[in-house]
Amino acid sequence: MKTLGRLGVATFAALSLSACATVTRGTSQTFYVMSEPSNAKVELSTNQTCVTPCQLNLKRKDEFDVTVSLDGYKSKTTHIESRTKGGGVAAAAGNVLVGGIIGGVVDGSNGSMKNLLPNPLKVILAPSSSTEESQVVAVEKPQKTKSSKK
Repeated sequence: MKTLGRLGVATFAALSLSACATVTRGTSQTFYVMSEPSNAKVELSTNQTCVTPCQLNLKRKDEFDVTVSLDGYKSKTTHIESRTKGGGVAAAAGNVLVGGIIGGVVDGSNGSMKNLLPNPLKVILAPSSSTEESQVVAVEKPQKTKSSKK
């Protein structure tokens, strides 16, 4: 009988974890930065840098600013938000239903329910001599790039 009780507890624990946003999504996500022209310097307010195109593994819960710059072009600074969206909501709802309120609190506080937006970030840099400003454009899917962390 004790074995059956332990099996029941183990099954409940496994089911509880399977819906957990922390387990299914993690607390970090890949953040992509692209630019036209490429080879632009990327500086985050978190002190991380890379050269476009690049990708960085960042905490989902932290908002930050990104500055993309290249000699001869106007730089562009963009604020990256951390917002609850899509899969994070579904995973958290499943966690609360199956795992209880404690799992929901954990997921809500560690950022696993959130996404960094916009992601990917694509910046079109305007030449310094131009009257146009550099701009952020929407991109549907991130492109695979080499990670270039510093």
